[in-house]
Amino acid sequence: MTKTNPGRFFEDYSIGQVIDHAVPRTVSGGERALYHALYPARHALYSSDAFAQACGLPASPIDDLAAFHVVFGKTVPDVSLNAVANLGYAEGRWLKPVFAGDTLRSSSEVIGLKQNSNGKTGVVYVRTRGMNQRDEVVMEYVRWVMVRKNNVDAPAPEPVVPDLAKVIDPADLVIPDGLDFSDYDYTLAGEPHRMADYEVGEVIGHVDGVTIEEAEHMMATRLWQNTAKVHFDATFRPDGQRLIYGGHVISMARALSFNGLANAQMIVGLNGGAHANPCFSGTTVKAWSEVLDKAETAAPGVGAIRLRLVAVSDASVGELKGEDGKYLPQVLLDLDYWALMPA
Repeated sequence: MTKTNPGRFFEDYSIGQVIDHAVPRTVSGGERALYHALYPARHALYSSDAFAQACGLPASPIDDLAAFHVVFGKTVPDVSLNAVANLGYAEGRWLKPVFAGDTLRSSSEVIGLKQNSNGKTGVVYVRTRGMNQRDEVVMEYVRWVMVRKNNVDAPAPEPVVPDLAKVIDPADLVIPDGLDFSDYDYTLAGEPHRMADYEVGEVIGHVDGVTIEEAEHMMATRLWQNTAKVHFDATFRPDGQRLIYGGHVISMARALSFNGLANAQMIVGLNGGAHANPCFSGTTVKAWSEVLDKAETAAPGVGAIRLRLVAVSDASVGELKGEDGKYLPQVLLDLDYWALMPA
């Protein structure tokens, strides 16, 4: 009997299947240091204990996307080891801040299956939850991924495509206990703009760019213990290139958005997202954002702003799709999220 695990293929999933993922991870200040080394991340709430404490939190949390990557990475050996591509996200919510010393683990439920017309691949939908050492759910999200079939003759399952909310209702966003922006320090945060200064429909070009390096991507993907073959094995793709982990692009674009959105401090909701085109080493990533909505919250001085974050491989701003309705080739990421900022 073989001791190794080739990973799950499309025919190995079933609706309602629950997968508890291996290898819990205790996070530390090292995660923050490495995250800030890999990306130009500078949001003050995730950089300074003193700033976070002035905003009502006990300490500076681990960056929201760093926590997401840890939770996501746990799922890869069971969900996307044999993936062709990670396709999208929906219904993501950050429910509790993650602090140094917390131990994270993940569990996923299969909520949708649909074989592709070529009979060689299929799309698997999972709802993943990340828990801490107290069994508290710190985040949850849905993602769907295209997975290879091992046996192309395996019968196709009855197609089930989940009905997913296009937008998280602001009333369902969870504000961290104690968060208070009443005495927010705009000087230390880096920009003077509060939520009232942004208009729905406003587009912000984030000016800066970063060229993706193979070594940094390898470090990031290993840091999150992401084992997907397309990110490591150059022989796994016919073009001989290692695909850059989509989360690496998300974090890069989010960090670049600091220039213009320095006060969009905490991501608390992920409405949707698509990795529009593959990214490879040598690509220069730039970003722009569009303000989609604004909402009040019950927390003192705290507003919720809905943003579309777009990563591109050129200097274009405001362009997404061509006349055929498909993403333009320079668009790498189209992400729709809620963030908390001073109202």
